[in-house]
Amino acid sequence: MNLEITVVDSGEGMGSETLARMFDPFFTTKAGSAGTGLGLSNVVAIVKACRGHIEVESRPGAGTTFRILLPVVGPSEG
Repeated sequence: MNLEITVVDSGEGMGSETLARMFDPFFTTKAGSAGTGLGLSNVVAIVKACRGHIEVESRPGAGTTFRILLPVVGPSEG
């Protein structure tokens, strides 16, 4: 059984080049010093450490949906 956390936005979305690199450390689409590019790489590292995974759907002009799936752990499994 998994716990699902879904985050949806109606922003500008991402093309295939950005989707391919979005979890790379230090990759950012922000100009200048507006971002470090560590946010999504840290998120994916934490999710993987919890034995989960992330699914992403995005299209330019259509927004983005992130689904974070984490396994439900019982008291004897923790």
